[in-house]
Amino acid sequence: MSDLFAALPEPRLEPAFDVTVQVGPPRDHGITSAGHRRVVPILGGRITGSPEAEIVAGGSDRQLIAPDGTIGIDAEYSAVAAAGPLLIRTRGVRRGSADVIARLGRGEPVDPGAYYFRTTFEVEAAAPEFADLQRTLFVAVCRREGSEVRYRVHRIV
Repeated sequence: MSDLFAALPEPRLEPAFDVTVQVGPPRDHGITSAGHRRVVPILGGRITGSPEAEIVAGGSDRQLIAPDGTIGIDAEYSAVAAAGPLLIRTRGVRRGSADVIARLGRGEPVDPGAYYFRTTFEVEAAAPEFADLQRTLFVAVCRREGSEVRYRVHRIV
């Protein structure tokens, strides 16, 4: 390893906030030119910590399912906090054994250690109170629980 790279600081993760998203049943769009596509409607939810916000209905997660069952996550939704609205985008991956993915699809409880579910978390907002959220990188560790997706968002410092 070059000495030029040895001086770079090691990134650390710092818990930032928690998110619970209520989702509706997926709509299967079949095999498109991009692959097997389905869209999961976002019905509401809550962000707790800093910021505190209510997720509003109307967003969606446009999933792309690979032949091995790996799900590409690409969700966009809105939330409302006391300081104003937030536009949120998460992108990531959910994968596991065929049995685990089938159990999640049926809404059965599954230990989150039995599958990999990670996303990035991006915020866009007009209110100056959210400036730091827009200038920071976030990653999340997620779990699916029936009709909810829960994730803890970490700030990369």
